[in-house]
Amino acid sequence: MTVETTHSSSTYPLDTYWSPVVHRLTPYVPGEQPKLSHPVKLNTNENPYGPSPKVLDAIHAELADTLRLYPDPNAERLKQAIADYYTITPAQVFTGNGSDEILAFAFQALLNHSTPLLFPDISYSFYPVYCGLYAIDFTTVPLAEDFTLHIADYLRPNGGIIFANPNAPTGRLLPLADIVWLLERNRDSVVVVDEAYIDFGGDTAIPLVDRFPNLLVVQTLSKSRSLAGLRVGLAVGHEHLITALERVKNSFNSYPLDRLAIAGAVAAFEDRQHFEHTRQKVMTSRTELTVALSQLGFEVLPSTANFVFARHPKHDAAALAAALREQQVIVRHFHQPRIAQFLRITVGRPDQNAALLAALTHMLTEG
Repeated sequence: MTVETTHSSSTYPLDTYWSPVVHRLTPYVPGEQPKLSHPVKLNTNENPYGPSPKVLDAIHAELADTLRLYPDPNAERLKQAIADYYTITPAQVFTGNGSDEILAFAFQALLNHSTPLLFPDISYSFYPVYCGLYAIDFTTVPLAEDFTLHIADYLRPNGGIIFANPNAPTGRLLPLADIVWLLERNRDSVVVVDEAYIDFGGDTAIPLVDRFPNLLVVQTLSKSRSLAGLRVGLAVGHEHLITALERVKNSFNSYPLDRLAIAGAVAAFEDRQHFEHTRQKVMTSRTELTVALSQLGFEVLPSTANFVFARHPKHDAAALAAALREQQVIVRHFHQPRIAQFLRITVGRPDQNAALLAALTHMLTEG
């Protein structure tokens, strides 16, 4: 018996079965992972130096029959390692599948209120994406002309405040004293400090969590600990904030970190020598890259991250990015009006930075 079916994909619009939420989303666009033969990849702020050998040893040790078993849903070993590192308690620690997942949980658990959420107009572009996903009303607060964040601008009714420190993609750092000033005056809503790049020269706000029960500090192991491929993030805050995150996590995925991720992350926190050595190398290269770009005529914003944000007064940023790509040097260009003439350039190894500078020197000389 033959059953004939008559249907065509053209009969219905491709988005027929989408929910209303999906229709209104504008998804986050991650940095390109280029398919070039030998790219100088300076566009996604990955650490140019590999993770600690102890991390690799710990991961290899987990490659055993125990992979048939679920991981610890609470990642207790990792929470203890983080608590030991920052001299806090494990109950003040939350872990997740990268800081992006933790931010998603925070938006749902702590920042979803009737009053608008506040964040800078130039900042991590996932913030408005999460607002769209969770139907959170928000107001962007303009950075100053020099792209500094004026904390007094946030003293208005709000359902929460979030900002990256150092900011992304500008790299500018907000002093810890300014964060204290804000927390002392904004006690009725949660303040989330997103510290993805804090280890490259800033002071973490984690020591403030005992003083301010409305402070949540979010970090990642993707940058300073060279584990972007392992997907591990953490948050530190008062126990009642952590409980809210745990409630959302356990309503979504009780096992966000696998056995390999937990073992590798624990080892990363335990190997302080490797961490200090590699981050110092990045900071030294950042200074050298900033000087070299300035000598080529670029304006480079002060950076406390593992990238620099630069523009050239005589050359279009999009054109420079395209020309660099032809030389297999990949940098990040944003199309937002205020920053459309800037390039965000990850600090690479000395040889990668030299390749970038050689390409730019040739372009600027020829141009």
